[in-house]
Amino acid sequence: MAHVELSLSGAFVPQARTPSEAEFVPSLDRWTSTVASASEPCLIIDTTTAIVAVSVSCGDLLGLGKPPEVLGKPLGSVLHLIDFTAGAGELEESDADKIPPLLALRSERLARGLLRVVPAPGETPLTVDAIATPLFDNERVAGSMTFFSAVRY
Repeated sequence: MAHVELSLSGAFVPQARTPSEAEFVPSLDRWTSTVASASEPCLIIDTTTAIVAVSVSCGDLLGLGKPPEVLGKPLGSVLHLIDFTAGAGELEESDADKIPPLLALRSERLARGLLRVVPAPGETPLTVDAIATPLFDNERVAGSMTFFSAVRY
């Protein structure tokens, strides 16, 4: 016959403490150095869509250039998006506004989708899987962080 033993203990009450300095660092600032030194292709944009941080591998994958060259620039001005048609035409602005980094800003939710980019003039178009999460400063969205992965077929 199985034996079951129950016990009750006192409730856990957290101790009062002074918040550490790290808790006062805005979310974007907390992530920028991590993204800048990441080996994975990733970037952070702020609410104006300006690039705040970008990993070297992201700059290489998407054809953005070296991180110092693109910091502060709007994502749309350095990312060459094309559509999924055989003609690979330039992506219309209404569709470009729906890419995961921008969608995460507006929806304040996780966003995922495929992008098609031309890394550099004359290069073969590349399909990229992107997953973006909004970054909050207190209760407000301060930016989004996106990770990219090339889709190889």
